[in-house]
Amino acid sequence: MRTLFHDFQQIDAVIHFAAHKAVGESVQKPLMYYQNNLFSLINILTCQLEVPIHNFIFSSSATVYGTPETLPITEKNETQRPFSPYGNTKKIAEEIIEDCTKASLNFSAISLRYFNPIGAHSSGLIGELPNGIPNNLMPYITQTATGLREKLMVYGNDYPTKDGTPIRDYIHVVDLAEAHLSALKRLLNKAQDSTFEIFNLGTGKGYSVLEVIDTFEKVANQKLNYEITERRDGDVPVLYAATKLAEEKLHWKATETLEEMIRSSWSWEQNIREEQNQLKNYKSS
Repeated sequence: MRTLFHDFQQIDAVIHFAAHKAVGESVQKPLMYYQNNLFSLINILTCQLEVPIHNFIFSSSATVYGTPETLPITEKNETQRPFSPYGNTKKIAEEIIEDCTKASLNFSAISLRYFNPIGAHSSGLIGELPNGIPNNLMPYITQTATGLREKLMVYGNDYPTKDGTPIRDYIHVVDLAEAHLSALKRLLNKAQDSTFEIFNLGTGKGYSVLEVIDTFEKVANQKLNYEITERRDGDVPVLYAATKLAEEKLHWKATETLEEMIRSSWSWEQNIREEQNQLKNYKSS
């Protein structure tokens, strides 16, 4: 990494996405999450500031809010000790980045707090392909619908929500990508109000797990095999964003509906399974 930064000194900014990100796994393997998510961040910042590269965008998470006291969640909501080590690595990472901006007048950063990214590119050629059993809802749904998984597990129906299942603010990955471009322009144009800024990235609307399942069944025109089981460690009942700050400062707003997000995910899943079947048939012929 140090060699990369020193060899390509015309780098204007770093966007840091890399991290382990499964809530449940982080509860089972906390040291793996702390080691990977925090050490990699520290290594990047160390090498970046040596060059120096003055701008940094961080992939954060709404999990830093813990169980919010008020909804929708604004950037002024207090961060709390998250329920999962994954969420805590994001909270600690933001504190590290903020300290770096305070230590150097030439270093600026924006932290983008994702809510729940889903969806795929409209071409159906780029999408989410997790290793093993998915930890996120949407790929678990689509893999169940294709028959790759026997059934979808819904973790808990006794939360204090309208149907007992957790509510999340789902945002399309393409909308998310557009937000990063807007944040990058803000940094490069030196338009920040402070050297460390935070923005929520969501739609401002919350949907329960059962609402997502119902919407998928309508979009795909098929019933989904699912089973309600016990709660999963680290999950929060309700999270959805206030997006006014991002709209005003980044000049960005999410545009994709839940139906469009699900339709793109389903198209991607069908395409990738068809390609894998064709490859399997080719190798066996």
